[in-house]
Amino acid sequence: MTGSIKLFSGRANLALAQEIADRLGIGLCGVDIIDFPNENIFVRLHQSVRGQDAYIIQPTYPQVNRSIMELLIMIDTLKRASAGQITVVVPYYAYGRTDKKDQPRVPITARLVADMITTAGADRVVTIDLHAGQIQGFFNIPADELTAFHLLCDYLKEKDLSNAVISTADLGFAKKARNYAEALDLPLTFVEKRRSGRKGSTTESLTVIGDVEDKDCIIVEDEIATGGTVVSAADILKQHGARSVYIAFTHPVLAGQATERLAEAGVTELITTNTIQIPPEKHIPNLTVLSVAGLLSEVIRRIHYGISVGELFGE
Repeated sequence: MTGSIKLFSGRANLALAQEIADRLGIGLCGVDIIDFPNENIFVRLHQSVRGQDAYIIQPTYPQVNRSIMELLIMIDTLKRASAGQITVVVPYYAYGRTDKKDQPRVPITARLVADMITTAGADRVVTIDLHAGQIQGFFNIPADELTAFHLLCDYLKEKDLSNAVISTADLGFAKKARNYAEALDLPLTFVEKRRSGRKGSTTESLTVIGDVEDKDCIIVEDEIATGGTVVSAADILKQHGARSVYIAFTHPVLAGQATERLAEAGVTELITTNTIQIPPEKHIPNLTVLSVAGLLSEVIRRIHYGISVGELFGE
């Protein structure tokens, strides 16, 4: 334990940071974050953090590049103010899809962002449901990858699952989808997908592997960006006789026309979390948002007092 907990928030998800502070029984520390006319960001702390245990809550969405730069400047500010330990809590880690060179002459941006966070002066990183598990290894500092899996499963267990199946809109998510199927004791089905168009920008759902006739299908995903993949999967599941379709996912990126697509998809319920703050205009009637504040506040408490984080998940 280094000093007392000092909790700071960037501007990306202030509501989540406040909820975490409330659960910890502390206040958010004051900080000025100013955008100058030349688009430079300036950060100034309201109080001393010398020797204290500092935490920054900042998902890297929306406005990805500004959110990342704001996070880096906040880390640097705390480092130069002699904070005892700096932990960055990044509920949503942007650029997670760029985790490997899958074609010639392209970057591995997920590693670049990890390097920048480390170089800025962070001592530890906490995040939730990375797009690819190997990103955790991109950090040369301790990195705790948490999961919203248990939160989503607990919510789904409250529903009538007597005639349900787990579905995945992408075979790449099959392993994680199998975990949902085992936890909920449900059969597992797959929607086969093929990417097409320039740079694989569009997707086409081809067929269903498994029986979904007259079933309640629960599509599980880590994030929804434009919504094209899951909407296509929901459509083909209904074509194959699904009685209803639910979609459960961790990160509500909801970029572009995603909200409109999901609203028109005929899905019974969309279940997500508040790792990313959803603006009011993107809230649709069948959207349920579960809070990760309880999970993150408990992890912060455990890190501060040197208690195992893995024990939270039975590890």
